[in-house]
Amino acid sequence: MRLLRSTDMALRVLMRLAVAGGSSPTTREVAADMGVPYTHAAKVVAELQHRGLLAARRGRGGGLTLTEAGRGASVGAIVRALEGEGDVADCEGPNPCPLNSDCRLRGALRRAQEAFYAALDPLTVADMVASPTGPLLLGLPSARRPAGTGD
Repeated sequence: MRLLRSTDMALRVLMRLAVAGGSSPTTREVAADMGVPYTHAAKVVAELQHRGLLAARRGRGGGLTLTEAGRGASVGAIVRALEGEGDVADCEGPNPCPLNSDCRLRGALRRAQEAFYAALDPLTVADMVASPTGPLLLGLPSARRPAGTGD
């Protein structure tokens, strides 16, 4: 299963914020850290804020912070929410599969998708930044920059 680019970006943004400590990086800084376009990061940040996983403050002293809900959120639940409820294969799309009614592949793919989510369910955002990932994230240029020196 392949994640949508926006889901991948959302997970990386949450992980970056999980190691931010007392700092509140801006969306622009997080986008630079993750090597993604600012406009895409801004859309992802807005979605994560809407879901209560991060807080964003504008203006001087503003920035992004991970909420407690975000820190403890299940990675599986985040991926499910961002990916939607669709099947791995589009059996009923514009060109429906002629095997749709009695296809064994569709059930096998659904079970594989659930196994994928089940493997992610016990992991939280906080778990995802345990060593060695957290220290690696802290090594990113803006993660080392003191608060208030970004744009």
